[in-house]
Amino acid sequence: SIAILLYLARKFKTPDHWYPSDLQKRARVDEYLSWQHVNIRGKGSKLFLTKVLLPLLTGQPLPPEKLEGVTEELNVVLKQFEEKFLQDKPFIAGSEISLADLVALVELMQPVGAGYDLFEGRPKLAEWRRRVEEAVGKQLFQEAHEGILNAKNL
Repeated sequence: SIAILLYLARKFKTPDHWYPSDLQKRARVDEYLSWQHVNIRGKGSKLFLTKVLLPLLTGQPLPPEKLEGVTEELNVVLKQFEEKFLQDKPFIAGSEISLADLVALVELMQPVGAGYDLFEGRPKLAEWRRRVEEAVGKQLFQEAHEGILNAKNL
């Protein structure tokens, strides 16, 4: 949860870039963390549930028109994310990775795990993903997402 991430950052005095002491940078992180619940998380999780879990539980594939609607909702928030939060910066809060970037990419991996490559055709988003993976470490990133990336094989 966001509350636990913020608690851990404060308790263990993580490097400043994760949750910046600079008030403007921290405001950008806080703004994203507040926005993402009903936007990136809400729409990304909905696509994952609709495309992977519901068919698994019901044994029935989702009607294509329903899946199309859910995908379009996600596309709208992805555009907002690029325009409002990424803009022309390497990371959400500026030149360094923060908790906002980590949370954002983790949430975006759910639709990817459902077989929807939301980075395709979005060079700004794909480049941001590459920077976040490199900052975290590619091997750690892959290990952390192994389960979700294999969910569509259930």
